[in-house]
Amino acid sequence: MNRRRPPRSASAEELLTTLQQLTSRARREVELHQARVELAEVLQREMLPAALPARPGLQTAARYTPARSGLDIGGDWYDGFVLPDGALAFAIGDVQGHDVEAAAFMGQVRIAMRAIAATSADPGEVVGRTNDLLVSVGSGLFATCTFVRLDPDSRELHSARAGHVAAVWATADGRSGVTGDEGGLPLGIQAGEHYPVTRRRLTAPGAFVLVTDGVVEGPSFPIDQGLDAVTRLVLERVGADADELADVVLRAAEQTGHQDDAAVLVVRHGAVPGRE
Repeated sequence: MNRRRPPRSASAEELLTTLQQLTSRARREVELHQARVELAEVLQREMLPAALPARPGLQTAARYTPARSGLDIGGDWYDGFVLPDGALAFAIGDVQGHDVEAAAFMGQVRIAMRAIAATSADPGEVVGRTNDLLVSVGSGLFATCTFVRLDPDSRELHSARAGHVAAVWATADGRSGVTGDEGGLPLGIQAGEHYPVTRRRLTAPGAFVLVTDGVVEGPSFPIDQGLDAVTRLVLERVGADADELADVVLRAAEQTGHQDDAAVLVVRHGAVPGRE
């Protein structure tokens, strides 16, 4: 008398109704997911500059490609603009995360850096003040970045690095290497961080190439190996124009098996004006 009756088996109609509900929910989630991906991509594309500055004897080019795994889009960025004194500014960076929030944060970094660079000639101060501003916002996100200031006449290049991957360079006389700039913490982590400035002069014809880690690092591809591979490519194609060189370097990302987005910024420079 105390036995419980076995639960009634669901009818075929009930099972079909449940399946339809689950299918409908899954479809809505996929559509929402895709909408967020598309929104992040639009934000990313619209926030990247339409063109980079160039001068006689200086060619510039940049490339960006998203990683379309889940919401892996929106983190990497680059920028280039003319400063009030005629110098050229270039920046490249990688925001933590790959979604709409990362794309929006990238826009904040880019706008802040442009505004601060208009009032300061020191790349270390530009990066430091940008960092302090982002810390004060308290978004919880952080970004790596390299900021470069280039005098198009003297070819003096000053740079500051915030936790970002090193740059690559090569010259037409056969020299090449990876920059060993001392850097500071990524942006947005700790206020008051110091960012040392490295100074170099682009005397011989060649190329100076900035990349994000998606170009040189992958799940089973160490970053040192990736930087060496890109250095060889840049040296082999150092005589190519900036657009061709940017395409070649971006294709190197395919070797890494990366799951990240990737960005490349190339400054192709001729001889210093007034020299043979």
